[in-house]
Amino acid sequence: MSWWSDFSGFVRENEPMAKHTWLAMGGRSELYAEPPTVDDLARLVKAAGQAAVPIRILGGGSNILVRDEGVSGLVIHLTGEAFEQISITDQSVTAGAGAKLGHLVSQSTAAGLSGLETLVGIPGTVGGALRGNASAQGGDLGQCTQDATVMTDQGDIIKRPRSELVFSYGKSNLDELVILSGTFLLEPAAAEEISRRMQQIWIVKKKEQPMAHQSYARMFTDPRGMDAGELIDQAGLKGTRIGAAEISDRDANYMITDRGATSDDVLKLINLVRSRVLDRADIELELELEVW
Repeated sequence: MSWWSDFSGFVRENEPMAKHTWLAMGGRSELYAEPPTVDDLARLVKAAGQAAVPIRILGGGSNILVRDEGVSGLVIHLTGEAFEQISITDQSVTAGAGAKLGHLVSQSTAAGLSGLETLVGIPGTVGGALRGNASAQGGDLGQCTQDATVMTDQGDIIKRPRSELVFSYGKSNLDELVILSGTFLLEPAAAEEISRRMQQIWIVKKKEQPMAHQSYARMFTDPRGMDAGELIDQAGLKGTRIGAAEISDRDANYMITDRGATSDDVLKLINLVRSRVLDRADIELELELEVW
């Protein structure tokens, strides 16, 4: 009997990971789980730990590249009502880690609360945005974060207050296995004015991002004071293609993949970009895309 037999209702084997990532490619996960409740998640984490099975947490899949050979161990996908709820009380907004960041931004705006509108158009979930301190237009999620609830690799749940949290560019010290939720303290403002600012920011971002029907992901973090897309463009790589993977002709920091693209195509293109930018600008680009 397998260690996960008690969880057969929401754990399955050999799950195609292409179904769960924006790049829509890569191999299968050895085990894949969608626990319906936080208690089920805690039990699963404890059991996997006792079986010495490695765990990866999947949110929206917007910054994940799964290798062609697949993923060993257990992938836990935080999806469903238990992980996607958003609640608003006065100036405080609490969002589950599985909630889409875009939903958090839009619901806060509709409630007349300002502070998150600069994050409009950033894909992914609240959990991923907290871990990587999502930022844009001079604002970041960490500035508004009041506390975060996390789960350790032992299945224990801890609420971490603001005094324990550290946010910097593209990073946070939320390094526990699972981020369960975050609470954000925002400022009251006229919903119409927040919406107007948000629309202006969104128009600019939409011009840069690939078309909505395309499979894409952002490759690199921006070096301090610089734009990764501009560095890649200056290296003459905009539109460069390997196999069925291509650098966007809108913003060179976006990777676009067509049907038939492989993770190997993407990795070769990433390595080419890093090498060319290093040679030309003496800057080593840091991956924003997480490779599994």
